[in-house]
Amino acid sequence: MRAEPVFPSRERLGLNPAFSVRPLDLESDIKVIHPWFQMDYAHYWNMQHLSLEGTRDFYASAAASGRLQACMGLHDDAPAFVVEYYDPAQDPLGQLYPVQPGDIGMHFFVGPSHQPVRHYTRDVLRTVMAYLFDHLSARRVVVEPDVRNTKVHRLNAMVGFVNDTTIELPGKTAQLAFCTPTDFAYSLRG
Repeated sequence: MRAEPVFPSRERLGLNPAFSVRPLDLESDIKVIHPWFQMDYAHYWNMQHLSLEGTRDFYASAAASGRLQACMGLHDDAPAFVVEYYDPAQDPLGQLYPVQPGDIGMHFFVGPSHQPVRHYTRDVLRTVMAYLFDHLSARRVVVEPDVRNTKVHRLNAMVGFVNDTTIELPGKTAQLAFCTPTDFAYSLRG
């Protein structure tokens, strides 16, 4: 049985109501997202080498350990994106900056679109950020995308992220950036 969407909150203005978020269902969702991770544009996600079973094992192990949780994002009730969130204090990232109470680390991946939709990826990220702030009570969202991923840096800036420093993580040089609820709320005005 598939979980019902747990988000969005209808109180936050500026969100596209066609998007929602629900917990990842390992049995049905892995079959959907595994092919996404095999696409050329997924190279920053670092999961192209995993089989279907390997992808399932990754998410099952992460959830069981509590180190990372994942959700399926929906557009008009169809799978559209994945969001991962984690506690930076329990991650190697937490050794590279002073973690504050309420920090939540985040990754998101947008699946292929069957037709162009104006502001689609921006609206995905807005939904992700609202979920983290409104549903998970984040006090600050932390991201660490590859410095070469210029598209995600532009998107991050659109939703209120402020770049900090570059850091070295396994397999990448990353741009550390932070977003507060105030910065996010301000970004929704434009």
